[in-house]
Amino acid sequence: MVTQRDEHRSLYLSYLERCNEHDSDRMASFYTSPIKVNDLPMDPAAVAAQFSDLFAAFPDWHWEMRNLLVDGDYIAAHFTVTGTHRGTFHRIAATGRRVTISEFTLYRLEDGKFAEVWDLSDMDALMRQIGQGEHRTASADEAGTADIRHR
Repeated sequence: MVTQRDEHRSLYLSYLERCNEHDSDRMASFYTSPIKVNDLPMDPAAVAAQFSDLFAAFPDWHWEMRNLLVDGDYIAAHFTVTGTHRGTFHRIAATGRRVTISEFTLYRLEDGKFAEVWDLSDMDALMRQIGQGEHRTASADEAGTADIRHR
């Protein structure tokens, strides 16, 4: 017997595949309209479009799931994220450096889609790894890396 937990897990794994394929259009199909990202209502296409600059700068950007928890209509995910800096990111020219960061994301489902997402990516670590010293940790909407991604 398939449980709601199994269905939510399957939905999320399907979404993660689209994220790792860098398929922004299909990613957007998993979002309600509007979707709240870090409490800010956004159009699904606008959320997915945020990934364009990230994918251009890190064409091999990849979310590797470390932990996935499903509780009712909530999904919590912990990732190790990797990529190679091959394009301009936050006005920083490509360095060719490989980056590895941590990311945590909490989703709330509504009618089988992501209605709310709260994301925290270690952008300080990313910026240090591409040689840019200390930067404050940015939420996904500030950094342009929302993990609806993920996310």
